[in-house]
Amino acid sequence: MPNDHRGASLGSFRSGLRALVVGSQGGVGAAFVAALATSPQVGIVYAAARHRTDAAVADQSGKVVDCRIDINDEPSIAALAEQLRAQGPLDLVLVATGILHAASALQPEKSWRQLDAESLAKSFQVNAIGPALVAKHLLDLLVQGHKSVFGALSARVGSIDDNRLGGWHSYRASKAALNMLLRTCAIELVRRNPTAICVSLHPGTVDTALSKPFQTNVPQGKLFTPEFAATQLLQVVERLDVTANGGFFAWDGQQIPF
Repeated sequence: MPNDHRGASLGSFRSGLRALVVGSQGGVGAAFVAALATSPQVGIVYAAARHRTDAAVADQSGKVVDCRIDINDEPSIAALAEQLRAQGPLDLVLVATGILHAASALQPEKSWRQLDAESLAKSFQVNAIGPALVAKHLLDLLVQGHKSVFGALSARVGSIDDNRLGGWHSYRASKAALNMLLRTCAIELVRRNPTAICVSLHPGTVDTALSKPFQTNVPQGKLFTPEFAATQLLQVVERLDVTANGGFFAWDGQQIPF
């Protein structure tokens, strides 16, 4: 299992980069916070989660600030946006939330016969609607005149063009919806803020609770630690320019078809 946790090199952003990680209590989200905090380019990292994570207490850099957000609760998103607006623009927003299963209440479908309205609604709420509402309230906070990036974790299985196996209907569809929402936001964003970039990001298969029940068939060397996935995606973000706006990129920098 690859395990790489270097300080993020983010020289394409302005010095004193201000970052927000939504979903900082998850595996990849927590790794984003840790990697950003060790980067000399970063000035502050807002670690936002539904419950207090004490990320600031564990942080040795003094850069991490704990914040509360619930992507299923729009008023909490709006409240965080107002809190951050008073402190200055953001350079980087990473939404690291998602759901694939939840005990017996939500399991990836193997057939259309297993489709269920509540499971579909739950998948769309967490994987598409929540991140879209984060974009609604936070895209306006991206800095003007300098490179800035809004990125949300999607999944390769959300690619319609790449779907060869079927199954996992609600997860695939909700991630495809996320990709479309971000692409549509990106088109509007460039008109308002020409130096800003909005993208979907695929971290690969990461060793977290989300993938745990489905790791048996992962090829050797393709199950990543959260630290490796976060570092790789930050390197991808570092290489993005405005021509990437609206794109869908994997952990290795390859563009994924929609």
